[in-house]
Amino acid sequence: MLNQLLWGITQGLTEFLPVSSDGHLILIPALLGIDQPDLATTALLHLGTLLAVLVYFRRELFRMLGFRSDTDARRLLFALILGTVPAGVVGLALDNKIEDLYDQLGLVGTLLIANGVILLVADRLLGGRRKAEEAEIGDALAVGLVQVAALLPGISRSGTTIAAGLGRKFSRTEAVRFSFLLGIPAIAGAVVLEGLKLAREGGLHREHAVGVLAAGITGYFAINLLLRLVAKIGLRPFAIYCLLAGTAAIVRF
Repeated sequence: MLNQLLWGITQGLTEFLPVSSDGHLILIPALLGIDQPDLATTALLHLGTLLAVLVYFRRELFRMLGFRSDTDARRLLFALILGTVPAGVVGLALDNKIEDLYDQLGLVGTLLIANGVILLVADRLLGGRRKAEEAEIGDALAVGLVQVAALLPGISRSGTTIAAGLGRKFSRTEAVRFSFLLGIPAIAGAVVLEGLKLAREGGLHREHAVGVLAAGITGYFAINLLLRLVAKIGLRPFAIYCLLAGTAAIVRF
């Protein structure tokens, strides 16, 4: 039960804060000397964070349902679909090979350092004033392509996509917003893929509900926290954290 609570809080925070949820779900168990979350837990943790982002952005999602009569909603929906394609294709093609990297703790630490460098560079970008609804094909492809890197454990999906959004001159808040909306199909895809594996290999237990609830509640507040923090102080604190955590992981493991 306590492990499920720990995994839920970890997933909820690190799925949306730009510090890599996969990296933390690998390194924290190694640090504590316990097993990594099993397949059932991982699948349901993603379900918890998916519910969090769906609830938080429910108004935007309902608006996109009216894409036929709403030009902004249609443009945003198209950008999200297009931006999802690169990571989806690569993820399906290299799924097993990527999973093999999850046992290489030193590599995870190195990738966390790389993630910190990405955030430092992004923090120096001034961004612009563009809104997510103004996203064009080039924006969707640019953000979608960098999302491919987040398939590696230690590279943050939110961090890389926020960085790309700033590079495409979205405002800080809108870069975060676009990143989180783009995360909906990405997280949903993970839920489906892991759920299919779970149906073949795993099983569900009552204590998994604790992880789902913890991930959902923590994730909801993490979204709100990041939107506020990035607008006020930028990405530097998260970059420093990743650099320190990655270095500690390399030294420790």
